[in-house]
Amino acid sequence: MSRMEFPTELVKEGKVKVWTPKHGDVLPSKLPVFFNPVMEFNRDVAVLALQAFQSLVGRDVDVSEPLAGCGVRGVRFAVEVQGIRHVWLNDISEKAVELTRLNIKENGAEALVSTDNADANLFLSQHAAPRRRFDYVDVDPFGSPAPYLDNAVRAVRNGGMIALTATDMAPLCGVHPRACVRKYGGRPLRTEYCHELAVRLLAGSLATTAARHDVGAKVVFCHSTDHYIRLYAMANYGAQRADNSIKEMGYVQHCFNCFHRETTRITLGQECPECHNRLNTAGPLWLGKTFDKNFVVEMQKELQKKKLRQEKRISKLLFLAENEADAPSTYYVIDKICDKYGLPASPSESVIKRLEKANCTASLTHFHRRGIKTDALARTMKEILTNQKKLPI
Repeated sequence: MSRMEFPTELVKEGKVKVWTPKHGDVLPSKLPVFFNPVMEFNRDVAVLALQAFQSLVGRDVDVSEPLAGCGVRGVRFAVEVQGIRHVWLNDISEKAVELTRLNIKENGAEALVSTDNADANLFLSQHAAPRRRFDYVDVDPFGSPAPYLDNAVRAVRNGGMIALTATDMAPLCGVHPRACVRKYGGRPLRTEYCHELAVRLLAGSLATTAARHDVGAKVVFCHSTDHYIRLYAMANYGAQRADNSIKEMGYVQHCFNCFHRETTRITLGQECPECHNRLNTAGPLWLGKTFDKNFVVEMQKELQKKKLRQEKRISKLLFLAENEADAPSTYYVIDKICDKYGLPASPSESVIKRLEKANCTASLTHFHRRGIKTDALARTMKEILTNQKKLPI
């Protein structure tokens, strides 16, 4: 048993065993030290992403987690990822740091992992000098990562990676638009593809924050899972690279009447070209790619080498990510269109085949089980779903 002042239990996750607060029916945020067992999938994917990053850069890497909680993620990095030089785990809670130290010892990782007890932004600032920076910074807060973006950028080395988790989906998905503008600098929309917009708003916030420090951001992987979104981006130093990142910023304009949507670098007319209803605008946000195919393939290779409890689920995510890597922004939800026009629902695979026969690109998306990414116009989607037997001309 651990010698903490609150009840604990030993939990196995990945290759490690860690002491965590006994949660029972208590919300993770109400525990004496934050731990959310539901986020095991998040941590599994993070292990793969960090290993893929390390393999691609071909050197030992320094890793940090400024909001470590009980340290499970960081300890897993040390134990499960090859090529780790050192892991720095920080938390403002003394209890969290005490439990993290116990977990480091439990897994024999003392030589690879060290702890700090400081405010997350202070911790990151202390590592902002050129020779003190990290190769990989993982910001996994309860809520929004927005307050930590500036210092995460300052603490990452040239060619390093920043990983972000956002659990504040109500602002990002348009339930609280003012909060989204306030935190992320962009306006959301409550569309059927709001989870992709959420990722793009977060990526846009990171890109604009990085650009202020003459750092360019390149998104290489993301996923929308359960109650949160997750983003992985490379950080490349230089004003030109920062300028190139800013060129990937823009807006998504959406018609709630006919499902028409379009991307634009600047906000243009407010009238839908299809049905002449008013267009609603999301952004500014990231319009660039949200997956790098080479990075996804590297993650797939690493998945084959590791034994993870949620291997099947991760494999499906990576399969879909590889397929949608070159797909256009936003997606259509088949059932949403069918409900609007009183049409029978069609199988996703059938719709994709019909789109391809109509010379449109089409792929499934991990964002929604009935979502399709395609360059087809909204009217083409309606025609294909309306005409079950005969393809539109």
